[in-house]
Amino acid sequence: MVQIDGILRANAGAGVDEMVTVRPAVVQPARSVLLAPVESGRAIAGAQARYLARLLDGIPVVAGDRVRVNLFGTRMQNFSVVQTVPAGPVLIGTSTSVRTEGETKGEARATITYEDIGGLHRETQRIREMIELPLKYPEVFERLGIEPPKGVLLHGPPGTGKTLIARAVAHETSAHFVHINGPEVIDKWYGSSEARLREIFDEAQRKAPAIIFIDEIDALAPKREEMSGDRQVERRVVAQLLAIMDGLESRGQVIVVAATNIPNTLDPALRRPGRFDREIEIGAPDKTGRAEILEIHSRGMPLADDVDLQRLAAGTHGFVGADLAALCREAAMSTLRRFLPAVDFAQSYIPYDKLGALEVTADDFSGALAEVEPSAIREVFTETPDVTWEDVGGLEEVKQLLVETVEWPLTQGRLFARAGVRPARGIMLEGAPGTGKTLLVKALARESEVNFISVKGPQLLSMWVGESERGVREVFRKARQVSPCIIFFDEIDALAPKRGGGEGAAVERVVSQFLTELDGIEDLKGVIVLGATNRADMLDPALLRPGRFDFRLELPAPDLKARLAILGVHTRKMPLAPDVDIATFATLTEGFVGADIEGLCRRAAALAIREFLEQPDREVEEFFVARQHFERALSSG
Repeated sequence: MVQIDGILRANAGAGVDEMVTVRPAVVQPARSVLLAPVESGRAIAGAQARYLARLLDGIPVVAGDRVRVNLFGTRMQNFSVVQTVPAGPVLIGTSTSVRTEGETKGEARATITYEDIGGLHRETQRIREMIELPLKYPEVFERLGIEPPKGVLLHGPPGTGKTLIARAVAHETSAHFVHINGPEVIDKWYGSSEARLREIFDEAQRKAPAIIFIDEIDALAPKREEMSGDRQVERRVVAQLLAIMDGLESRGQVIVVAATNIPNTLDPALRRPGRFDREIEIGAPDKTGRAEILEIHSRGMPLADDVDLQRLAAGTHGFVGADLAALCREAAMSTLRRFLPAVDFAQSYIPYDKLGALEVTADDFSGALAEVEPSAIREVFTETPDVTWEDVGGLEEVKQLLVETVEWPLTQGRLFARAGVRPARGIMLEGAPGTGKTLLVKALARESEVNFISVKGPQLLSMWVGESERGVREVFRKARQVSPCIIFFDEIDALAPKRGGGEGAAVERVVSQFLTELDGIEDLKGVIVLGATNRADMLDPALLRPGRFDFRLELPAPDLKARLAILGVHTRKMPLAPDVDIATFATLTEGFVGADIEGLCRRAAALAIREFLEQPDREVEEFFVARQHFERALSSG
């Protein structure tokens, strides 16, 4: 078995899983190589050409081959080998004279191969089955007596790689590729739009085998029954597309691939077998997929030793491929901003030799995270809280139960399948205000390292009929797209009060929608729902049955041991005077909840700061919080 990348496969004229013949060749050292840029870009000369020679060191080529170099950042550039001295197979070395010619040749966009797609192995394999098999081995389908598939619909959130997959398949199959943007077909003249569609399919048939890729197909073929009378052009275009895709005439070896992020707006007649035989969801990547995508987009970067891509992948919840590409780009731009003050802008270009000192650090990626928001859950996205289990004092049994019911089903799915039980679907946290319900959920979101959506109960309610129910549906739909995911409903009693209590039909519809989403026909796979309330008596009884909220955890007021742990959490970074005994104050704060104890520590620190500032000649290192400050805070509270 020979494993080579997409550029070498293109040079050899071979595809993935094909049989090839390998024979030895005599390779001479290259004295000079002439390259031409394949994508849009300018020719490289001088110091940049010497830098290019170092990047290509050790690569064997012949005239007509393509080579790829990873320049700084996420930029890759392909070159075609025009001429080599001597002729025949040569090996590029650091002493080789590398020259480039021409401003641009060939297509304007970079060549995409399967190695440029990360985190979509299963989806890519399914698309290859449908597209490569009929184009390469039509006799297999003739032997089976079936028609090969004719269409694939790719759908999913924006930026997940739908167009990228289509470009990679077109390159790898060497099929004629026709790209249609949905809106560009529409024309103001009567019949021109339909004629344009027919021309595209006729051209594809003449140059078969061919792939027609329709991007944003929802703009080209929306539901006809929802069109008003003044949209006759769109109606005719939809009818023409349906007839071409599955009409009286066979279209031969022409496969249609379409992409959309709103599949439910497409005309139903388009989504049947015979037109689009298979619908493949391109979802948001998981942690492993995000790590692969980050490796692809940072492979040309000079990364510092403190950059941990695995850790970065674990912290980029809800990020799709386009977001991760933007993240790498922003990190590189942050590095360049540090470099720019040393640049002489009178120069016509920056020599690549000067760029050798550049390194992208972990701080650059941290700064980029503040600039880039995740696309998949942008409308409902919540920043992952910076709270750990160590920040939660007491509540040991509750913390253990949350780990068992939330983390274990997401990380130990095979074990639960072996046990033959369904993981818990929801957990309700109840307790007086300030007992730590929201704090527990923040720590759980951080420790479980899964996507986290936080919803404040009242924020989904709208004055418009149907909008509140749509908001509930959207939250659960987003969670399914980016599963595994935790949805947290704070103050859930505002969203799902008892029905029949006089709140009105609008609130009752919201409750009904919420109940069906929790335990309806559509399964909540990989989604766990957490709710928090201090008014459990206000909740609808149907919400609290097993199958919806399986566990009800009541958070009690902390006992002496828990109060001591909470005081330890809130004073661990505080410079305490030697006379402070937190065990004493744990005894004096009987009846206090976690929020009260935090307030006590804050008031004591404020009193100490006030007293310190009244004595202007003291150093900051002399600042301490003393026993008297805690006593005064306790008596004033």
